Amino acid sequence: MSKRDYYEVLGLAKNANEDEIKKAYRRAAQKHHPDRNPDDKQAEASFKEAKEAYEVLSDGGKRRAYDQHGHAAFEHGMGGGGGGPGPGFGDVNDIFGDIFGDIFGGGRQQRGPRRGADLRYVIELDLEEAVFGVEKQIEVPTLVACKPCSGSGSEDGKVETCKTCAGRGQVRMQRGIFSVQQPCPSCGGRGQTIAKPCKNCHGNGRLQDEKVLAVKIPAGVDNGDRIRLQGEGEAGPAGAQAGDLYVEVQVREHDIFKRDGDDLYCEVPIRFAQAALGADVVVPTLDGEALIKVPLETQTGKLFRLRGKGVKSVRSHGTGDLLCRVVVETPVNLTARQRELLKDFESTFEGEEGARHSPRSSGFLDGVKAFWDRMTS
Repeated sequence: MSKRDYYEVLGLAKNANEDEIKKAYRRAAQKHHPDRNPDDKQAEASFKEAKEAYEVLSDGGKRRAYDQHGHAAFEHGMGGGGGGPGPGFGDVNDIFGDIFGDIFGGGRQQRGPRRGADLRYVIELDLEEAVFGVEKQIEVPTLVACKPCSGSGSEDGKVETCKTCAGRGQVRMQRGIFSVQQPCPSCGGRGQTIAKPCKNCHGNGRLQDEKVLAVKIPAGVDNGDRIRLQGEGEAGPAGAQAGDLYVEVQVREHDIFKRDGDDLYCEVPIRFAQAALGADVVVPTLDGEALIKVPLETQTGKLFRLRGKGVKSVRSHGTGDLLCRVVVETPVNLTARQRELLKDFESTFEGEEGARHSPRSSGFLDGVKAFWDRMTS
């Protein structure tokens, strides 16, 4: 009896991609599976036919051979790969493990014991520490390897092959019509059991403790940067590999500076006379003091850039700038003499002559007048 075309069996076009092939097989397998169709010989035959089609079309090499030679590719040793579809090609449950693994949260599992969990530790730094780098000692609560058994979980160092999984580390579980593999519940995927558990850790190989570490923070780190300490995370069970520790940086707010990337910003208050007449003003930087020259008639908000006075980047190794924003400060706690002088000074701005000295104020008043004219016209 001649075989049906594999693409026809799964209802696929010749150019179907891998995902389409898998979905088509899933539909056919669910429809014709013997567990859903007991004592139905036709359903069993259709299930085997769909399985055979999937085994060929899901394999790149076999699919190319089939597209070129048809079913003849798997007769008399053709097709390269040795053996064609049919009995002995593979356990259908393995295919179900691939296709339906997401349904049961499994699929193919990695053999052997799982490594310890990765840990996250948030470290707070002052801005100066983040900019220049620092070494910090931290205490991390975690699971550490048991010292008496060196993390093996065995008091005498001896282990036995797990009787449940025969050393494979995995067992096959039946869930409804599907069979999936999962780590052995007896040995946790290790394939071995401990003959004489350690009395200190009860065979687990690890205990809750606090690990003290010295962490070197490189210069230039910023909020959210992470430093990976390999193998300093949670100890693995019964001697398995430890996880990693990720130290995440959080920088405290600074009283003077704000950081934006590699640049620093600060506000510098200046007196009215300094803004009007110009002055040399001393400003702080992270490595000392610097001088900015404030020109006459400077307005609030003007930025002065000090190149190379920012942060040296931990990534590009370039150095940012310090930007100083001057703020003209209104004097307070005036003496009688100072108030009189200011009144005399203010009187010089009366009349049209005053508009020449306050261009922003004059422009603002003109804008307000035009606005009201539009509103009332």
